[in-house]
Amino acid sequence: MLIARLSRRLLQALFASLFFVTPLAVAQAGSRPNIVYIVADDLGWKDVGFHGSDIKTPNLDALAAAGARLEQFYAQPMCTPTRAALMTGRYPFRYGLQTAVILSGHTYGLPADERLLPQSLKDAGYETAIVGKWHLGHADRKFWPKQRGFDHQYGPLIGEIDYFTHRQQGVLDWYRDNRRLDEPGYSTDLIGSEAVRLIATHDPKVPLYLYLTFNAPHTPYQATQAYLDRYKHIADPSRRAYAAMVTGMDDQIGHVVAALNKRGMRENTLIVFQSDNGGTSNPMFAGEGDVSKIKIPVDNGKLRDGKGSLYEGGTRVVAFANWPGRIKPGTVDGMMHVVDMYPTLATLAGAPLDNGKALDGMDMWRTISENAPSPRTEIVYNIEPFRAGIRDGDWKLIWRTPLPEALELYNLAQDPFEKANVAASNPERVTALKKRVGDLAVTAAKPLFLQTEFAAMRERLHLPPAFPDEDLQFQQ
Repeated sequence: MLIARLSRRLLQALFASLFFVTPLAVAQAGSRPNIVYIVADDLGWKDVGFHGSDIKTPNLDALAAAGARLEQFYAQPMCTPTRAALMTGRYPFRYGLQTAVILSGHTYGLPADERLLPQSLKDAGYETAIVGKWHLGHADRKFWPKQRGFDHQYGPLIGEIDYFTHRQQGVLDWYRDNRRLDEPGYSTDLIGSEAVRLIATHDPKVPLYLYLTFNAPHTPYQATQAYLDRYKHIADPSRRAYAAMVTGMDDQIGHVVAALNKRGMRENTLIVFQSDNGGTSNPMFAGEGDVSKIKIPVDNGKLRDGKGSLYEGGTRVVAFANWPGRIKPGTVDGMMHVVDMYPTLATLAGAPLDNGKALDGMDMWRTISENAPSPRTEIVYNIEPFRAGIRDGDWKLIWRTPLPEALELYNLAQDPFEKANVAASNPERVTALKKRVGDLAVTAAKPLFLQTEFAAMRERLHLPPAFPDEDLQFQQ
């Protein structure tokens, strides 16, 4: 009898060892999704068909209709900060990338002590690839994608290039796996073709993370003649080119989806799409090129302002998620921020979340897939030495600190287009939000952009190096 009982226990233990597996083991057995994360550059809120645009985006429209339209998805006001937030799961003010963008003449980048999403996914067994724009550091190879967790890299490293020559200020900015590449072609088409090539040669047994990041429709407004001809009816040349650029990007996304289907990968692929910030409305934020002689062609609909601002038009972006059979189609109104995508994707992938630093992001999978209530109640639009924006529930504060200070308070549930500043009639709400901003500002790193620009100014003026206690411009 004793032997029988021991035998049963041994069999039970053996059974458990064979059939009990951790979530990571299940994921390794093939249940983890491929992830295709698509980022558009400076896309206007209304410049997609599913938001009512006359610009043709049938592929995006189909993906959005069959997936979750994320109608309160927030990004940073500008490009570099948003991309950093996606890669780290942490607000950019934590590590000095909260202000402006990395310009072509700058030498800094996303700090190397930040652990990035592709590194975590690679540790979990994913093949990782970036196809398209990086914009998180170009002057030192330690900042490049291949050094930050990507197995494959293709495209530009900086923020703005000519679509046909792939150059900025005469310098070629087009790379494949750390090697500069001079090849003909329109950048949107090349990026789409490279993504299709990667999918076509990928082993479906290995989960794929493809970060597909178009430079369209960022300035300069350039399109191929074939796409310009589709919009002959648009009189303004900038709007015609911009519309052509968006449709060209949409077609390439359609090719990527077709490649996934052909490879038998589509049913197990999560596709996420977002713009990196709101569409450009102020020429000051259009890019490094001269746009003084054109009309900015972007349409953010009724959202206030655009790229570079803390208003909804600069930070609330076009976004959706699609995974056949795993995401409930419909509109998701729960608040979420781009920092949330790191823990959401890493958890789905069975990837480690412990990167040695506290994440600002939250796991949004149930909100995205089931339209469950969002766990997020706060959005930090940005924390900078001269301004800040924060949202608590429906209440949003914008605080400009240079004297004379300016305070704006909006109730987004009642006033989504930020027309009525109610700060004067809600002093207690303003005080509470200002305190929250102050608490966060104490923890903020100095903006690398400002440090770089002040250093350049000192050099131009032949001033001696500043001592640490002279660093008055950053004191709170």
